[in-house]
Amino acid sequence: MFEAIPGNYLVPFDGSFRHKKSLTAPPNDAPGKKKNKERLAELVEELDELQRILYANNQYALLLVFQAMDAAGKDSTIRAVMSGVNPAGCQVYSFKQPTPEELDHDFLWRTTKCLPERGRIGIFNRSYYEEVLVVRVHPEFLRAQRLPSQPKLDQLWQERFESIRDYEKHLAKNGTVIIKFWLNVSLEEQRQRFLDRIEEPEKNWKFAPADVTERRYWDEYMKAFEDALNATSRSWAPWYAIPADSKAYMRFCVAEIIVDSLKKLGLSYPKIGPEEKAKFKAMRKILEEENQAK
Repeated sequence: MFEAIPGNYLVPFDGSFRHKKSLTAPPNDAPGKKKNKERLAELVEELDELQRILYANNQYALLLVFQAMDAAGKDSTIRAVMSGVNPAGCQVYSFKQPTPEELDHDFLWRTTKCLPERGRIGIFNRSYYEEVLVVRVHPEFLRAQRLPSQPKLDQLWQERFESIRDYEKHLAKNGTVIIKFWLNVSLEEQRQRFLDRIEEPEKNWKFAPADVTERRYWDEYMKAFEDALNATSRSWAPWYAIPADSKAYMRFCVAEIIVDSLKKLGLSYPKIGPEEKAKFKAMRKILEEENQAK
């Protein structure tokens, strides 16, 4: 059976990634929808246990970053993959148009406030990468940022890539495990999903006319994604380009990569020492005598 081992969709660290060569649909030997769902259910159970260990160990934090074009399935993938995780150990943030307060700070500020603490899983539905994606496609958005000195655009993007690399390396050195997913949906599949949102009343709320307008910039977005992934996929914060035309397959791949990454940490539940064991023995005796006294 085909296994979507993490290496299959890992964006290389040498700048050789090309979006035109990346898959949007599952490979021919991939399992069908039923098998994907069965495997996802197994992975959700594994993730639940691994999250408990992560929380108890309290040494690492896990940050999951999701970026994609509209209708690629970010929300549904987060919901499906994290369905078995204790909400107390997980937090999800969705970053949309910056507020006036956020625009009064540097471009990393608003996400930094939302980083997960040790023992927890943090999920960014969109992130600071919007600053080298949508802002790159629409550089007119920079006016609202009121930068004191703005270099030429090509230099600005390179400077932001450098800031992101340094930022993520700093987080990794301090115990944050970073995994980044680009959900790679095709132009045609996006078109069909937009039509579904228009035709199905329960999906109308998801649709915005601006979504269709943005399709005109598809090539520009693909170039922006390619450059961003090449510039910032590193061993301490890897990118995975996940085929997104099949939601079942996409969810399975994402779950497998997260589970595999947590397993590689080699964490276990904390073990108590001799002094704690002696205290436990004394407390057990008190509790047993309390029961006998009733």
